[in-house]
Amino acid sequence: MTKYKYPKRVSFLNFVLKSSEIAKNPIPFHKEMFAASGESFSIKTPFNPPIILTKDAEIAKHILQKQHKLYEKSKLQTQFLSKYVGYGLLTSTGSYWLKQRRLIQPAFHKDKLKQLVAIIDTTINEQVNSFPTGSMEALYPLMNTLAFEVVAKSLFNYSADQNTLKRLQFIIAELQNFIVKEIRQPHKRLWYHLKGDMKYHLKLVKESRGIIENIINQRRASKEHHDDLLDMLLKAEYEDGSNMTNDQLIDEILILFVAGHETTANALTFTLFLLATNPKELEKAKVNSLPITDATQAFDALPKLTYIKQCVEEGMRLYPSAWITDRLALEDDTLGEFHIKKGTLLGVSIYEMHRNPKYWDTPEVFNPDRFSEDNKKSTAFAYMPFGAGPRLCIGNNFAMFEMMLTINAILQKFQISTNKTEVKINPLITLKPVDVEMAFHPIS
Repeated sequence: MTKYKYPKRVSFLNFVLKSSEIAKNPIPFHKEMFAASGESFSIKTPFNPPIILTKDAEIAKHILQKQHKLYEKSKLQTQFLSKYVGYGLLTSTGSYWLKQRRLIQPAFHKDKLKQLVAIIDTTINEQVNSFPTGSMEALYPLMNTLAFEVVAKSLFNYSADQNTLKRLQFIIAELQNFIVKEIRQPHKRLWYHLKGDMKYHLKLVKESRGIIENIINQRRASKEHHDDLLDMLLKAEYEDGSNMTNDQLIDEILILFVAGHETTANALTFTLFLLATNPKELEKAKVNSLPITDATQAFDALPKLTYIKQCVEEGMRLYPSAWITDRLALEDDTLGEFHIKKGTLLGVSIYEMHRNPKYWDTPEVFNPDRFSEDNKKSTAFAYMPFGAGPRLCIGNNFAMFEMMLTINAILQKFQISTNKTEVKINPLITLKPVDVEMAFHPIS
């Protein structure tokens, strides 16, 4: 008989008793369990294989990268999310995922993104120029609108009117809020059905897919050429020479909207807050910023924004948007000293790994110098803001370019300040900042 060995087990009863607190914010519970158990802990549920949560970088690398074929995303990420956001790169698995990844990857290659950077920079400047000045403003909504506009213009370089895109932005926000409620409180699913919440949100899914289909059909009918992602996706060919169907395109575009704007808005909000509360680092970032008077120069400016890049990377270390990920073991496996059973669900707390003192000196401190060329190699194995392995976020370069150019544009135009000394967090599907306010004072 196989002898399995799991990390220190925490009480299932304790987990159940704290379930309502965990539903609101699981991070304090995780922190408490890691403090009591070490790098990993397990929970044995009555009818299922154990669940493991880890902040160990070696285990994370093992399941996400080295032995990724022995693991797949859980049903929570595949079947559950796909009913709301379609069966695109984020939610698909196996051979279909690989086929889609190979098809779409070239559109996000650095050389291809060069064509998009002018669109990205122009959109950022339009948004930054419209910021209200002189008074404290809620920061996240400004960043959310900016990031949404960047994705919309990069995808469609404008095949849709503003009202249509605002409606799409509203629908995506509504769906994300409901998805979290359903994930955190599965025992209420019947109640959500009875009071019509399910029906309402699935109707929104249908509407969002209709909006995107109209944009695709207009583009297919038009003979105009656009240097945007939709053109690249329409032209992308499988090995047999065929193209994506409308349904496949809608799936991928919905994922790009959902995954591509909120994560960036979160990271920008956290990074700007960290800069506003760390004057020395803010000054260094300002000195590193550059005037970009012509959007066609933006791509060539990016390699020069070295310290701004380090600030964004350090912001994502402290507050990774993708703060947790999971995998299901397809076979028995050995993880260091542990031997686990097929069917075990493993969660990697990227948030805790990024703050693990085993890998990071003074992990709670904002220190962009960690990511200088000389320093970053020593911690690269424990840094996964975009995931790791074959499922590394396909839009990581796009997101980095966008965030660097946004911080650059803001620091060129404004002095920034905040009335908060610490940022509150809300760990939903992504890690969201709460109640961050910022004032933008024009530089005369």
